[in-house]
Amino acid sequence: MKIALVSCTKVKADYPCSAKEMYQESTLFNKAIKYIEQQDYDKWYVLSAKYGLLRQHDVIEPYDLTLNNMKVSERKKWSELVIKQIEKLGLNITKIDFYAGTKYRDYIIPALEQKEIVCNVPLQGKGIGEQLSFYTTHSK
Repeated sequence: MKIALVSCTKVKADYPCSAKEMYQESTLFNKAIKYIEQQDYDKWYVLSAKYGLLRQHDVIEPYDLTLNNMKVSERKKWSELVIKQIEKLGLNITKIDFYAGTKYRDYIIPALEQKEIVCNVPLQGKGIGEQLSFYTTHSK
């Protein structure tokens, strides 16, 4: 099974709603999801700084938290939570593509690769503007 992980965004809805709806106000998130949904992924999930791994239909409360302001020890703890959440999915995951910044994947990728899950970062090294351009060019 091949899945995609996309990071949460700073811009959020101001009411409880599904994870997919929570981040809809972000142009980057919208374009990323449009692109991801046109690819051959079996499923996609959101990496949330507060909640860890979210299914797109999980209902959550708005929050103001980012991994970008966390200490290394906090990001390691968060990464351990996400890895456990991925394992609890009970899916036979063989490949994960990350549409998320470095701090959202630093400690997750090595742990998953030890479990023989192939991890890729399709837009690695691209800034926000380059990512937006990529999604615009490569989405139908």
